Amino acid sequence: MKKEITTDILVIGGGAAGLSAAAEASESGAKVIVIESDLHLGGQLVKQTHKFFGSKDEYAGTRGYKIAGILMSEIEQNSGNVEMMTNTVVTGYYIEDGIFTAMRGEESYFKIKPQKAIVATGAQERLIPFPNNDIPGVYGAGAVQTLMNVYGVTPGKRVLMIGAGNIGLIVSYQLLQAGVGVAAVVEAMPKIGGYWVHAAKIRRLGVPILLRHSIKEALGGRVVDGAVIMELDDKFNPTGRESKIDCDVICLAVGLTPTTELLSQAGCDMTFVPQLCGFVPLRDRTMRTSNPDFWSAGDATGIEEASAAMVEGRIAGLSAAQSLGFPVKTERFGEYWARLDHLRAGEVGEKIRAGIGRVLRDRWED
Repeated sequence: MKKEITTDILVIGGGAAGLSAAAEASESGAKVIVIESDLHLGGQLVKQTHKFFGSKDEYAGTRGYKIAGILMSEIEQNSGNVEMMTNTVVTGYYIEDGIFTAMRGEESYFKIKPQKAIVATGAQERLIPFPNNDIPGVYGAGAVQTLMNVYGVTPGKRVLMIGAGNIGLIVSYQLLQAGVGVAAVVEAMPKIGGYWVHAAKIRRLGVPILLRHSIKEALGGRVVDGAVIMELDDKFNPTGRESKIDCDVICLAVGLTPTTELLSQAGCDMTFVPQLCGFVPLRDRTMRTSNPDFWSAGDATGIEEASAAMVEGRIAGLSAAQSLGFPVKTERFGEYWARLDHLRAGEVGEKIRAGIGRVLRDRWED
């Protein structure tokens, strides 16, 4: 491999947003490199065996792992313009000369100098502290999904799920489908954070959802063999009521945090937005950041559904290609924003709309 590679557009992250960006940019004729740290492309999509909600444009009724295949097929139509690199990590960005450094596997270190970059690095799982949270058997929900839906390995026999957001509810159902028992879903808030349809499925199968509860400690020496959970009052303080749960796996689905280190290294203006779950970049309606060479899309801009990530990726890919002078269908900007507005409509999207309002800029002073 060359020590330094050049390209029109570098897309960092091969998930829902990154693949959508690559599909859109390559259609215009731009040369695109997609870098993905995992061994496979598709990101979270390949773990999602449930059917998507939303509209036909965002593949409603299609299972997530099939959507990954659809996006790859779209990219293959312009395969001469796209190079995919899996098992590759972007290790840094050097703003003084516009160079990215990357490591492929454990042997190949190289540099990339693109004209433009789209950061679609997704998110990382949050964890919570409690005694014994470092012993084998304590997993993040994403790790459980990877074991089951990518490698076909069940994590254990009986799981305690911490968190009743969409991820916690969906993974609980997937565990049940795989023949793994779910002792309970524990949620600190007074109501579930996910869609009722997901909660209803696991309740029909007999799984209790314990609101205003949290984990106190994991039990076990070398591995998990149980957990103590505690009831919380309306100020999230323990009430003193505790109970023991028999389980060999504790699965943490307590939220995600945008992965934005490269955007910070690039000097992009960042701000903390609770509604978007962390530090995120300011951007305009083309998904361009304050750095004129950087765009961002997907969970790196704030935690949303994969449907929104795909649309943001398309906007970013379209805009980055346009900035380089490639012919693009500009009417798509309006179409894509209409789709985003639809996805964020109603009570469910109220928090997201509030967060977007804090970071969206009309224009930049270049």
